[in-house]
Amino acid sequence: MQPAGFVLALGGANLDINAGAGGALRPGDSTPGRIGFSPGGVARNVAENLARLGHPTRLLSAVGDDVQGHGLLAQTRQAGVDVSGCWVLPGAATAGYVSVHDVRGYAVAAVNDMQILEHITPARLQPFAQPVREAAALVLDCNLPEAALAWLFVNHGLAPVFVDAVSAAKCTRVRPWLAQVHTLKVNRLEAQALSGLPVGSSAEIEAAARHLLGLGVQRVVLSLGAQGLYYSEHGAASGWLAALPVNVVQASGAGDALMAGLVHAFLAGEPLAQAVRFAGACAALTLTVGSANHPELSVGLVERTMQSAAAR
Repeated sequence: MQPAGFVLALGGANLDINAGAGGALRPGDSTPGRIGFSPGGVARNVAENLARLGHPTRLLSAVGDDVQGHGLLAQTRQAGVDVSGCWVLPGAATAGYVSVHDVRGYAVAAVNDMQILEHITPARLQPFAQPVREAAALVLDCNLPEAALAWLFVNHGLAPVFVDAVSAAKCTRVRPWLAQVHTLKVNRLEAQALSGLPVGSSAEIEAAARHLLGLGVQRVVLSLGAQGLYYSEHGAASGWLAALPVNVVQASGAGDALMAGLVHAFLAGEPLAQAVRFAGACAALTLTVGSANHPELSVGLVERTMQSAAAR
């Protein structure tokens, strides 16, 4: 086990299959374009980004005893993440995520198969009770089944919990535990699903964030894609941050880089207003590559990106 100071990420690890259209998508017909394969999964992506940002990082996820699973673990390990605790399950298929992107690089449709994560049960998590409590930060994604999330919130001790909502369909799994969430990252649909409020106008976005803070979340970061983000902290800062202008290759993984940046800045003691700037630059860099993780992500690269944006 790593000494105190490590980050522990729990959730999805999957093979990403990204299809980028070379022109206008034609429903019911084949569209010429490019197809890429890369490591993915929310928790796995966050873990890789944090390792590249210099943090000792561990991943707990489940993969199949297949070529895809062993490949995922090898590539994640090569990126600097400790994957020794991951479960390799014979007879189960490694998770997959297939997305179709328009010519701008934004996903227009996606299908995920995360059934293997149902094997992450409280019984499997119990041997990891000590590192869960001792982590400098705990990153959870809502791909985890409800029973696993419940166990983690009961057993996390004083470890601050960062939650990625993942999707409107899955984010409600964390609703009973919002009062124990340090940082919640959501998009419009996820914020609406968790708050029960409309999230269209700026005023509605702010109201939804206030509602989530009222339920006990300490920090809310609401990602608005190309429009940037809104952030709010209980009893402290709130505000808007515009997205950095970049040439988007594809959008998969940008939200995971945002989450990694938030964790990094928190561990560095940065206030939320500064943390979202660092995190936004992490996301912007990830938009410029064809995989879910920027292979050269580093603190120095992020800081240079921020400086360049400020000089414009």
